[in-house]
Amino acid sequence: MIDGAPVETRCMVLLPNLKRPSAEARSGTTAHTPEHKLEEAVGLAQAIDLVVADHFVVPITNLRPATLFGSGKVEELKRVIDRTDVEVVIIDHAVSPIQQRNLERAWDVKILDRTGLILEIFGRRAQTREGRLQVELAHLTYQKGRLVRAWTHLERQRGGGGFIGGPGEAQIELDRRMINERIANLRRELKSVVKTRALHRAGRKKVPYPVVAIVGYTNAGKSTLFNHLTGAQVFAKQQVFATLDPTMREVKLASGRRAILSDTVGFISDLPTMLVAAFRATLEEVISADLILHVRDISHAETTAQAADVDAVLADLGIETESDQTRIIEVWNKADLLSEDARQVVMSSVRFEARKPCLVSSLTGEGMDQLLATMDRHLGQDDHVYRLSIPVSEGRLVHWLHEHGDVITQSTAEDGSQMCVVRIASEKQGAFTNVMARAGVVAVPVLN
Repeated sequence: MIDGAPVETRCMVLLPNLKRPSAEARSGTTAHTPEHKLEEAVGLAQAIDLVVADHFVVPITNLRPATLFGSGKVEELKRVIDRTDVEVVIIDHAVSPIQQRNLERAWDVKILDRTGLILEIFGRRAQTREGRLQVELAHLTYQKGRLVRAWTHLERQRGGGGFIGGPGEAQIELDRRMINERIANLRRELKSVVKTRALHRAGRKKVPYPVVAIVGYTNAGKSTLFNHLTGAQVFAKQQVFATLDPTMREVKLASGRRAILSDTVGFISDLPTMLVAAFRATLEEVISADLILHVRDISHAETTAQAADVDAVLADLGIETESDQTRIIEVWNKADLLSEDARQVVMSSVRFEARKPCLVSSLTGEGMDQLLATMDRHLGQDDHVYRLSIPVSEGRLVHWLHEHGDVITQSTAEDGSQMCVVRIASEKQGAFTNVMARAGVVAVPVLN
């Protein structure tokens, strides 16, 4: 058992690999290699403290409806499983309830497919009430179709929010009606969460601070970037789905603009649809954001395929990455891990990218000034620049301008007045006009 027990659970990770070209390969879409998919699956297993005793790619010609693998392969894998002495076999593929039941009977182990594994991780990571509600909804939706399972041979205790073990019923005999009732209750509770989040967003609009959402493939370094930009101490670890519950902090840009930076859950290839649906309340922060930072691990061999996966999830949320380029900045992170030759290749490719990405290192701070300036420029497309002459008697206005705007130039005239050229953010226009009017200072617009 995993929950509440010191005994380590040994597992085996299998990646079924169809010998015929995948739909992605046939369509020319960037696909993940089997080796990297297997490596990622091992990382997912280790994220819930499973001991990976063995892992390998399993070549198959066709997916069998009853057992996924052919009968000969099932027998071959049975011998490997017995020899390895594992309790759990993780299959990095969608496994139907019938396939799961038949394989558990044939191998006498617990089977967990990719969706179940990701849900298990989310169940571990959720800290807030909202996060736990969302995970439970996704978990029950997943379980509802798996009531055909029979684990009489395992004699495991079962219950709670996890999939692998825990205190509770001695047998998996969940009643479909009870699950449906719980799902209905969860959806009602999450509706209130959506309303609360909408109220919070409305409140921020009144401030008003623009919202910058950080998205990206899991383990791309989003939380480390968030911490570097805001000085926060959000949990950041070289681990998949280290961040699950969203966090928001304020960041001040050179123009004087204050923005709210939002760190969100990482995306991953083949992210279960039920998770996207369950976490839609959280992901609304991305949908409504004024600016989106798409963080990529540029040192990863499959950075292009990972970026395509993130774009696909954004598309599911209604954000078209091609037509919405003014709202998206690509952040090519982990520059410190690039060799000199790789860095030269990356730097030369930047010039030809439509989105003009920012190359940064969240660890060393490289490129952060450029990133902040780029964010400022994107958010400041509706900013206005003014020329001002502030008399000596109104010196406090200079302090206000430095606090709320971007003072581009400042000089002292012979009579002691301050000659300033200042950029004012669009959301500060009303306050700026009122402050200048009360002081009797004329603001002369300057063409950008």
